[in-house]
Amino acid sequence: MTTTSNLETSASLFISQYHHTPFYCEENVYLLCKKLFENGIADAEGSDLFVVFISNDKKQVPLWRQKASNRADGAVLWDYHVICVQRKRGGGFVPTVWDLDSSLPFPSPLASYIPETIRPSFSLFSEYQRFFRIVHAPIFLHHFASDRRHMKDFAGNWSAEPPTYDPIIAKDGTVHNLNEYMEIHLSDVVKNVEVDSINAVFSEKLGVVVGENQLEEFFSQIS
Repeated sequence: MTTTSNLETSASLFISQYHHTPFYCEENVYLLCKKLFENGIADAEGSDLFVVFISNDKKQVPLWRQKASNRADGAVLWDYHVICVQRKRGGGFVPTVWDLDSSLPFPSPLASYIPETIRPSFSLFSEYQRFFRIVHAPIFLHHFASDRRHMKDFAGNWSAEPPTYDPIIAKDGTVHNLNEYMEIHLSDVVKNVEVDSINAVFSEKLGVVVGENQLEEFFSQIS
């Protein structure tokens, strides 16, 4: 018989396999995707993985069940957040969220992550709407770059200690394009989740942007 404490220890050990630097979620997810396919948990080159940037026009996105919170409900107001969603083609596998900053089970089914973390039923002012940029992981791993300039103030001081490894450089030599991914606006959101938007995520560098009520639908239509 496995006790609750043993389960928690097992989950903690599993999470510890993945690199996590607080406040550098985009880099954490970059490394997570690579680790998942290198370990055989994901398909070759991460073809069943999708990187999801969460933000809005005001860069104020409320999310719950976050480890960084001091509140009992885990609520945090992020400027942006990044998670990984795994969606294998074919039946028998539900879309799954990998969020290293979440207090939920790691990983969690998307169907339970949405009501627990995004809480679309919770009434919010319009400026707090969450939008989701979905990028196919192989494309993200090829193009993404960050020299971490967004984490420095005007005097060049770090707002949070950076990872100890070197900054991520894109395959084409680009040193910084994080701003392209995290700039997400209402005008970017697709009107409907349809074949064209599904196909675009497999070809466009910046993927597609959906609203919070379209997120589960989008992943349910990937076949």
